[in-house]
Amino acid sequence: MRGTGLRAARLLLAGAVAFLSTGLAAAAQAVVAVHYLERRVDRPVPLNNEEPVPEDQGLRGAELGLRDAQATGRFVGLGFSLNSTVVGPGEDIRAALSRILAAQAPRFVVVNAPAGDLLALADAEAAGGTVFLNIGAADTRLRDQDCRARVLHLLPSRAMLTDALVQFLVAKRWTRLLLLSGPAPADALYAESLRRSARKFGARVVAEARFDPQGADIRDSAAQELALASRGPEHDVVAVADEAGAFGASLVYNTASPRPVVGTHGLTPTAWGRPVEAWAAAQLQTRFRKLAGRPMDAVDYAGWLAVHAVGEAAAQLRSADPDAIADLLLSGRFELGGFKGRALSFRPWSGELRQPVFLLWPGAVAATAPLAGFLHQRTELDTLGLDQPESACRAMRDPRRGS
Repeated sequence: MRGTGLRAARLLLAGAVAFLSTGLAAAAQAVVAVHYLERRVDRPVPLNNEEPVPEDQGLRGAELGLRDAQATGRFVGLGFSLNSTVVGPGEDIRAALSRILAAQAPRFVVVNAPAGDLLALADAEAAGGTVFLNIGAADTRLRDQDCRARVLHLLPSRAMLTDALVQFLVAKRWTRLLLLSGPAPADALYAESLRRSARKFGARVVAEARFDPQGADIRDSAAQELALASRGPEHDVVAVADEAGAFGASLVYNTASPRPVVGTHGLTPTAWGRPVEAWAAAQLQTRFRKLAGRPMDAVDYAGWLAVHAVGEAAAQLRSADPDAIADLLLSGRFELGGFKGRALSFRPWSGELRQPVFLLWPGAVAATAPLAGFLHQRTELDTLGLDQPESACRAMRDPRRGS
């Protein structure tokens, strides 16, 4: 009996030690909090039975980034959390931010919203030391005169995208562009970015036209209307600026002359897409499809990158200290991998992520920019988008931005 009691006592003691060890390990794991904040926007009905923009676009990428951060964090005693908030078209996004910060106090907020919302959040009194990671606004002005000190951009700007496209066109010696743009404000921004890129790399817009499909079913009239709209002087490509997808998909094979369509449709510059598979990207594609049940697009990829960047910074520091993580992200010396064959880093003058841009058509990757022959004294990645002398951003150049 005495031996049996002693063995029982030892088992109880061992169980207590194991329980305490598990509890101490859990208590020792510091948690880095990230929040995903999205503005739901009204989108037009897609043409030609195209797939609509997924309602969980961006969020699913952030969720995959969380899984990756958690997997890495286990090796260094770090944990990560991700909560999400989606506001409707008419809701006050600043009020949503105030509620988020009051309830959870996350230091890092992934923002999938238009440019105006992003600026409102960055300028909000409640924002304090919050670091915003932009995955939804491609507006070049956010990396230029309207930049903010604690905003990092994971989604390439229109300037990066059109620079990549025009590099490809110049490399192919297709330097004469006929530009056809839609009526939306975003179309005008894309068209202006194409003009700027053409000037930058020695291409030329030989003619421009504006096409408004309002009041007609372009699916029935494309052969006549788009052929008429795309007439002009001799050109090598038809460049289209139609971000909403109002007519661009129908332009392919309906141009007046047998010319490639490039821009928002046809051959398209983008940060990510279904055909991307080099540099182990197929592995990321498979994991995302398993999580979301659909292909990963550029906004999903930006969402993944945003949470991945926070996780990688914390892992490099082996710390959950939000001040230290923010300082590293904003320092200009931080690098991370992104399944693109080279290290990615944030430009210290604008907060934009340096990254290659793919030239895609629906079936394959045609090329990856920067292309060979486009050189830069710092890194060829800085041939895409606003270089330091071109950017009017001053907020990011303030040495106190990390404080």
